Amino acid sequence: MTINDWPVGERPREKLLLSGPQSLSDAELLAIFLRTGRRGVTAVDMARGLIREFGSLSALFRAPAVRLESLPGMGRAKAAQLVASRELAARALAERLRQDSALEDPEAVRDFLRLAIGPKDREVFLVLCLSAQNRVLAVEEVFKGTLTRTPVYPREIAKLGLLHNASSVIVAHNHPSGVATPSNDDIHLTRVLKSALKLVDIELLDHFIVTQGGCTSLAEHGWL
Repeated sequence: MTINDWPVGERPREKLLLSGPQSLSDAELLAIFLRTGRRGVTAVDMARGLIREFGSLSALFRAPAVRLESLPGMGRAKAAQLVASRELAARALAERLRQDSALEDPEAVRDFLRLAIGPKDREVFLVLCLSAQNRVLAVEEVFKGTLTRTPVYPREIAKLGLLHNASSVIVAHNHPSGVATPSNDDIHLTRVLKSALKLVDIELLDHFIVTQGGCTSLAEHGWL
């Protein structure tokens, strides 16, 4: 039996249009996105299998394209769609931060960082330049490194802040290891960066350590 054979009220797409997206399970929402399943497997069952394979919906959407396209029934097109949806979500959050104060909704900042750099398999260093009203003026990926280390030059961060006429900055880098605890080097860098930015009248508001599963704020732990 295919989804088209189901009662209208149980088909994910029709259910969404009748009752809203909140009425659907994760698998049903994902099935709408997938559109089709594979031979003998409906899109809903395929969606359930994908979520089970990765352990959660968020882990699925963080997976690299090469892993996704290797799964039964996925292929390059569906994998590209999932990766594109993650990028769209990150861009939508970045747009939201540009319109509103980043400090009014700190969870939006964390969500953006998780989507933007959490899935990367190499360390990268991201800078958010903020206006006096704490709106995001620019988001710049300034340094790339290895699995365990990213070279960061405080002078370059200060130059970037001045270029965008920023009143303050938020910086972040990812830990591909999945461990969100800052190292001693991370804490030392944060303090050096804070001092360097202070010389050009730019405030360092926070430094986030980002993984696929979350973000650790150095400011919240008193390490800033």
